[in-house]
Amino acid sequence: MKEQFSFTGRVIEGHHLGHTLGFPTANIVVTPGERVPAFGVYAAWVTLPDGTHRAAVTNLGVRPTVEEAGALWVESYLLDFSGDLYGQELTVTLCHFLRPERRFPDVEALRQAIARDLREYKGMAVPPEQIVVGAGAEYLYLLLAQLLGREAVFAVEDPGYPKIRQVYGKCGAACRPVPLDGQGVPPEALEAAGASVVHLSPAHHYPTGLVTPIGRRQALLRWAEKAGGIIIEDDYDSEFRLTGKPIPSLQSMDITQKVIYINTFTKSLSSTMRISYMVLPPKLANRFLERLSFYSCTVSNFEQYALMRFINEGCFEKHINRMRNFYHKQRDSLLDAIKNSPLASYVTIMEEDSGLHFLLKVNTELSDEELMQRALQKGVKLNSLSAYYHDSPDDFAAHTFIINYSYLNTTGVEDAIKVLYDVIKK
Repeated sequence: MKEQFSFTGRVIEGHHLGHTLGFPTANIVVTPGERVPAFGVYAAWVTLPDGTHRAAVTNLGVRPTVEEAGALWVESYLLDFSGDLYGQELTVTLCHFLRPERRFPDVEALRQAIARDLREYKGMAVPPEQIVVGAGAEYLYLLLAQLLGREAVFAVEDPGYPKIRQVYGKCGAACRPVPLDGQGVPPEALEAAGASVVHLSPAHHYPTGLVTPIGRRQALLRWAEKAGGIIIEDDYDSEFRLTGKPIPSLQSMDITQKVIYINTFTKSLSSTMRISYMVLPPKLANRFLERLSFYSCTVSNFEQYALMRFINEGCFEKHINRMRNFYHKQRDSLLDAIKNSPLASYVTIMEEDSGLHFLLKVNTELSDEELMQRALQKGVKLNSLSAYYHDSPDDFAAHTFIINYSYLNTTGVEDAIKVLYDVIKK
């Protein structure tokens, strides 16, 4: 493009796709009659109110990535930037034409790809009509709270991922933490809590790392059938079981249609890939269609199309295999470094065979707060298991820390181990 075009305007609210996709979106309406180049996707620079510039991918046209057409838009996805741009005046300068504007296949194409992947690699026979796609698991939790109704009593794992409890609670649902035993959620605890719904992560519980054995999974399915309850199976990082044979998902074992299956591409692909999905049993899928289908999909068609291609062309499975090998090496490198250091005499490693984290039990007289503070002063940040309990942590949580190795910088491992050893010894 020989001639450079710039557009200045105030950012207006669109579908808030930028927040759901993980990077900000700036939507500017082109003034009627303004001269424009060919519709399409451009590499661009966005000038912010403070005069700084950010690289962006910009679509000029009638917004083919969303449902409506009409006004002429400059829709920019800013790279390497975080913040709220709504209401601010920006200038978008188109630098290089990338491709023509086009409408991508709708959400049905991605749902078909997900259904095929679930069938081939997880043994789940799921029709695409039962799959709901959304921008992140938390968005799906919001939908489930509405779908299951205010009369539902949600049981959540204690300890557990706090946002699950927070989202359901903010939706007005009764939310009751239930303690775990060595196999996950006990069915009798659900009965005692009066739960009609239980949200659990049997493949790899966060934060304890527990993997629910098949016997306990069968017991939970019997509870659901007997009580008329619903199981929400949060399978967030099941792709990364590193040792032993995978255990069938609850959904694949369910013959009474009591399991809602949730998974996300955020863990398996990228933290900026805010695409998750849930598989609803037939009755709940019909209820969703009747009551909640008015919601627009919160994932742009562009990202749906890209992910659909990635899955259908076999790239997703290849990526999972590569990352599984990578994380296996990351984990082994860290475990070997700990076992071959003086720290080994003061720690116990637990739940290291699945997922992207394990637990480290420290033999120390220091409180968790003291140990974390001393380590932080030396540049090592620790995450305490105690912080994930709803109320008071049990004895198991004391001096137990969550070690996430998915973003491990191997060059600093030995230094971090030495810091922790020095902190404990003092």
